[in-house]
Amino acid sequence: MWYASTVATPASDPIVTSAEAKLHAKIEDDADDSEVDLLLAAAAAHIEKYCGARFMAQTLTLKCDAFADFARLPDGPIASISSITYLDTDGATQTLSGTVYELRANGYEAAIVLKYNQVWPFVRPGSQITVTAVAGAASAPADVKAAALLLFGHLYKNREAVGEALEAVPMGVDALLSNHRRGV
Repeated sequence: MWYASTVATPASDPIVTSAEAKLHAKIEDDADDSEVDLLLAAAAAHIEKYCGARFMAQTLTLKCDAFADFARLPDGPIASISSITYLDTDGATQTLSGTVYELRANGYEAAIVLKYNQVWPFVRPGSQITVTAVAGAASAPADVKAAALLLFGHLYKNREAVGEALEAVPMGVDALLSNHRRGV
């Protein structure tokens, strides 16, 4: 079983920059800059949770119970594996050699598999295996950026729980993100 991923090193670049968002929303001054940044972060977090994917390069810490869980990683796309650590049967922390496993990444889905003629080591019962991985890419796809701008625009215009228009925009955020959702 995989546990909730944590971000060890956040993305250095956002899905959408503050300047792009301000241009999109036709904001001409700097009075709302802190709110713009907050809403952009909220839009990005929503998109990543909704899609189950990371769109900007960041380092994640993933924890699971067994090597069998490696058949499908809980986050994607995974660009690389930095390390895999575990407790051996004596309770000592060990780092798994990269000669034992390989990353198989196919779009947003990824797995860690044994290399030929290798075996997984024995792990202390009840302990967790920790995978440190780089997920995401250098830039987000255009449709993900467009969805982030739409979501930002909605949040900026409707600063309360219920806005003026109570219906979704056709071909809106969900439609733009539909091809980027994992496991659906």
